[in-house]
Amino acid sequence: MSTAELLPEAETSGRLPQRLTGRQKVVLTVLLVAQFMLAVDFSILNVALPAIGDGLGFTLSGLQWIATSFALAAAGFTLFFGRVGDLVGRKRVFLGSLALLGLSSLVGGLATSPAVLIAARVAQGLATAAATPAGLALLTTSFPEGPLRQKALGLNGALMSAGFTAGAVLGGVLTDLLSWRWAFFVNVPVAAAVLLIAPGVIRESRPAERPKMDLPGALTVTLGLLALVFGLTQAGEHGWSHPVALVALAAGAVLLAAFYRIESRAAQPLVPVHVLKKRTVAWGNVLGLLAFATETSLVYLLTLYMQETLGFSALAAGISFGVLGAGTVAGGLLAARFIARTSTLTALVAGGLLQAAFTAALLLLGGTPASMALLLPATFLGGAGNMLVIVGFMVTATTGLPDREQGLATGLASMSQQVGITLGTPIMSAIVAAATAGAMTAGAILHGVTLAIAANTALVLLGVLIAATALRTRRT
Repeated sequence: MSTAELLPEAETSGRLPQRLTGRQKVVLTVLLVAQFMLAVDFSILNVALPAIGDGLGFTLSGLQWIATSFALAAAGFTLFFGRVGDLVGRKRVFLGSLALLGLSSLVGGLATSPAVLIAARVAQGLATAAATPAGLALLTTSFPEGPLRQKALGLNGALMSAGFTAGAVLGGVLTDLLSWRWAFFVNVPVAAAVLLIAPGVIRESRPAERPKMDLPGALTVTLGLLALVFGLTQAGEHGWSHPVALVALAAGAVLLAAFYRIESRAAQPLVPVHVLKKRTVAWGNVLGLLAFATETSLVYLLTLYMQETLGFSALAAGISFGVLGAGTVAGGLLAARFIARTSTLTALVAGGLLQAAFTAALLLLGGTPASMALLLPATFLGGAGNMLVIVGFMVTATTGLPDREQGLATGLASMSQQVGITLGTPIMSAIVAAATAGAMTAGAILHGVTLAIAANTALVLLGVLIAATALRTRRT
């Protein structure tokens, strides 16, 4: 007999609905389009940064703030806005944040100075911090636990991961063919379309009783996450021994420890401690963080490899990631069926092993374009494995909680996703920098990228070990 929470497959039975209704299909489409757009925003400006710098007169050191300002707002405020959605209504927060995203994207595309563009990026990050957990909470509360929710989360995970890689492709195409400004403008019609359709098909979702906002908890977790993300970005730019990075990371750790202490004593906590102690929530989010950190940082490593070692253009490198995007979509489409036929734990372990195997295969990359014959199938299959892990993480981290806590659960999941995206690249960048010792030759870059790929593989295997031990059903 089990003495611990079972994973969702144990609750799945033939009595649960197996097919989506017409209304559910429309709701799912609207939410997936919005989440895909939010994922694209994470990477669409990466290849456009030099063009933006030339167009608006950014200094070389100031250019990185285009990405950093977005990451700070998106990761730092996710948990806070996830709880706000629980309190005032997820639909209201979702629609308001999409309106802000559309407006800030328009301002960013029309920007004539660095200050205006950075302000637009901060607003985009805040909109993402609010829309992502609200959209996920609407998704989980619109579909009952079981096959339908697994299918919805599988499609959502596939499009989120595909959106990240599609952003690199789309950013290169728009910048080369039109202007970097279209990397902002492309959000405006999509946001407008969602705002036109969503009010009529999405139902409001909020708890029956509205608790008070835990301001001390909200303040400490938000400041803690901001310090953590800022420290990570500074470590990626200046190295892990840089004083600013160390002070920020230490401050983040202290503030997050204070947050946990506050939550354990608060009458109406922002994040109830019993939720943080729930095995599936805690370890599921660790696995989500590792899954996003490893795959998104691999995109950075392979971009570096293709451009600096193989001499590809930014556009050619971006298009190459279309294969990775196809792999993530395939993995997302298959994930729900795989979980239904096996278990969520099996998906986490099997997906992690598949991702690790094909990430390790990239250790054999050489210095000639012939290596693309290895890179393309390896990224396809590794991406499919990564998506099994991501869908498994989403199902695990949102299971067994009542609807009133789904905004909290999806806020934690969104926070893990965004911190993972922010965390992975500085770690891998630091490994490459240490290995190359400042040399920017093709051979030195290949050596640094190879060492970082080995570290990436090790992190994936760490996730497999955690899933196999921490989420295994205990029996008496």
